[in-house]
Amino acid sequence: METKLFYQDAYTQEFSAKVVKEEKDTEGRIYIVLSQTAFYPTGGGQPHDVGTIDGGKVFNVEEIDGEIRHFLEHPIDVPEKEVIGRIDWQRRFDHMQQHAGQHILSAAFDQLFQYRTVGFHLGNEVLTIDLDTEDLLDEEAVLAEKLANQIILENKVIEAKWVDEAELSQYPLRKETKVKEDIRLVIIPDFDYNGCGGTHPSTTGQVRAVKILDWEKQKKKVRVQFVCGERVLTQFQQKQKVLLELTKLLSSQEKDMETAVLRMLQTQKDLEKLLEDARGKLLSYEADELLDDSSSLNEEKLISSVFKGRTIQELQKLARLIISKEQLANVLFVSENEGKLQVVGARGQDASQNMKLLIADALKLINGRGGGNETFAQGGGEALMTGEKLLETLLVK
Repeated sequence: METKLFYQDAYTQEFSAKVVKEEKDTEGRIYIVLSQTAFYPTGGGQPHDVGTIDGGKVFNVEEIDGEIRHFLEHPIDVPEKEVIGRIDWQRRFDHMQQHAGQHILSAAFDQLFQYRTVGFHLGNEVLTIDLDTEDLLDEEAVLAEKLANQIILENKVIEAKWVDEAELSQYPLRKETKVKEDIRLVIIPDFDYNGCGGTHPSTTGQVRAVKILDWEKQKKKVRVQFVCGERVLTQFQQKQKVLLELTKLLSSQEKDMETAVLRMLQTQKDLEKLLEDARGKLLSYEADELLDDSSSLNEEKLISSVFKGRTIQELQKLARLIISKEQLANVLFVSENEGKLQVVGARGQDASQNMKLLIADALKLINGRGGGNETFAQGGGEALMTGEKLLETLLVK
């Protein structure tokens, strides 16, 4: 552990070390191993550090086969060379704040409601914990967040301690440790005792704040989304910007925003209903016009037309209107839509044409697919011919 400087002092931002090894992995990525390092490798739910080594960018850090590999964009090519490593401190301290905040919030849920944390993910924007419960009430989330922020405000010490398995019984651990040797405990005295290999600030006050954003059910667990530290300010700034823009757009104050939005949504719903009614009336008028222009075959009527840019759903509605108005109607519609042909066939209750067979034969000509029954069928395919030609083929049959 003496080579892992991030365990000796998580605040180390710059260090010197010798290059022990420089190789490529099986994917052809260049990596080096150093005599000591402050770069934290991915592990325990915490992402890796980034930064530079002698000015060269370190884009990934992993612990593999007992060695910490620093993946570089370009080789160093100087064995045993002493190099200077620099950590991206903004990223590192963000991870320290988030990871410590997770410990505090998880402990709060555990102490207040006995909801154990069974999963943890530290993302680029938000964190998540999976709680071992099927439901989480609003008031429970509020109380857990309140307790977490109280612990932060008390500025308690956060200490790390290495113990062996025999010593674990001395501590009221929040959950059982996965490792059985070289066990590292992260302790907030009189509040949380937890096995963890991540980096943390030295006091809870440096976490600054914890804010729960949302939660959702995940199978039989609850996944809680939250942020800590600087991310709380980032979230506030983003939401405040959106809120201010909405107040301008809706000409409403913040406290009246919910009412204004609900009113707008209701207005939109009413307008959509009026528009749908108007479309229905237009389709009814169009159905009457098509019936007036229809031709007769024996006692039955034939209504056919080619459209451009009409959806198949709209043609289906139009066809149904016609056969509801005329029981002896046979309806054949073709629509040309962006390099595709769509076809609809329908017959009235007293008409005799088998639409399923008729449409199926037509679809073969355009490599199409469709479905339906003897009274109503539809489908679509490639525009291998004009809409007029396809309709002509249908009428011949």
